[in-house]
Amino acid sequence: MSIEDEISGSHSFYAALPSLVGRRIAVVTIDLHRGHLDPAVATMPLSVTAAAQVTRSNISLLRSARARQLPVIHVMTSYHAVEEISSNPWWKNIAGTDATRANVLRHQLPGSPGLEIMPGVIDHDYDVLVSSKKRYDSFMATELDHVLRSRNIDTLLLTGVNTNSCVLATAIAANARDYSVIVLEDCVDTMDRTLHEPALNIIQKAFGWVATSKEIMAAL
Repeated sequence: MSIEDEISGSHSFYAALPSLVGRRIAVVTIDLHRGHLDPAVATMPLSVTAAAQVTRSNISLLRSARARQLPVIHVMTSYHAVEEISSNPWWKNIAGTDATRANVLRHQLPGSPGLEIMPGVIDHDYDVLVSSKKRYDSFMATELDHVLRSRNIDTLLLTGVNTNSCVLATAIAANARDYSVIVLEDCVDTMDRTLHEPALNIIQKAFGWVATSKEIMAAL
């Protein structure tokens, strides 16, 4: 077999979904807020179609998760001041350009209507809201790891926005902390549409599993 064949062959490998029997599972949603998903107020919006689809899919998934008594944790980006955003040199550089993140310096600031989880997504009597996220990685400078460890969680079902930034970065961070990571492909999406599938491919090649919400609910 040639080197080219070996390389090509290696690209076809995807790990089969692990058994979920006996696993301590939680759903972790990322930035399912109006700042991405409500076209009327979003500072960094998904397309109208994508926003509606990912919202519907998450609402359905979360109802099923609660019925199975799985913990549900929502992580939401929120800043105290614009300096917390502009201290990132790349974000500061792209602000005001034609980039999809051009409005980054206006995103999720105090008083913004974006600082609300989308209607129907959160159950305040059941879910946990972690609203201290400042960067793509949902573990960085938040209490997410503590919330998970205190509940003995070992397996994460990741959903949310954006597939190629926050979802990808969180999957990598969770993998590095030895959580089993499963990204639900119908419950994630991105402003950067051409990077949705590549991001999922990166995850399932190196950091975790990718499945549909129906497959996971059936496995439970």
